[in-house]
Parts: sequence; structure tokens; C-alpha cells
Amino acid sequence: QVQLVESGGGWVQVGGSLRLSCAASGLPLSFSRYAMAWFREAPGEEREFVGAMTWSGHDTAYYGESVKGRFTVSRDNSKKIVYLQMDSLKPEDTAVYYCAADLNFHYGVNWPFWGRGTQVTVSS
Repeated sequence: QVQLVESGGGWVQVGGSLRLSCAASGLPLSFSRYAMAWFREAPGEEREFVGAMTWSGHDTAYYGESVKGRFTVSRDNSKKIVYLQMDSLKPEDTAVYYCAADLNFHYGVNWPFWGRGTQVTVSS
């Protein structure tokens, strides 16, 4: 059974930082074969791509426009964990953040494996 378990969410003041983690287990193939992504969903909004990292011998990162320069995705293949470092947080970053896995990277939301999400609240 595939499990993607997010952690690290919480409340933070504007301008602060948080680091989210997503621990994977049960993926059909080796963790390193998968693109790992972060999406977020705010109340009343559509799910939005935040960032992703693929790995084919080297890491390639992708970011949504609204988080470029502030968020960083990284992964530890030995631990089967992907991270999302969030800096310079803004109130509009408030959302439930989801981890996702797919063999091929794409910006859409049709990823086959999802976590249950972790809440991030940015308050002034």
C-alpha cells in the first residue's frame, strides 16, 4: 500500500519559514524513479502546483510562479523523503499542502499517488 505522509505544517508569522517533509512508502518502484511534487489547496481554490523534483542521476527542480525564489524542493532518496523549504512566507501561502508522486513530471493535478495533506497557516 502506497503511503505519502506529510509533516511539518503549522502556524507561522508573515516572513517566517517552515519546512515540510513527505515520507514515502510502498511505492511500486524505487523511490528514486519517481518525480515528487508538492501542491497546495486553499479554501475555495483549485489545487495549485507548488514545486517538484525529479531524479535521473541528478536532481531537476520545478516551481510554480507564485513561489519561485522563496520555496525550495529537495529530496533524500536514501530516506525516501522529499522536503519543501518555505521562506518569506505570505498570507496567501496559507493552504493545505499535499505531497504527490508520479513516474513522470507534469504540472497537472492528475498524479496517481497523494498524501493526506498538512495545514500551513501564515498570519500577520
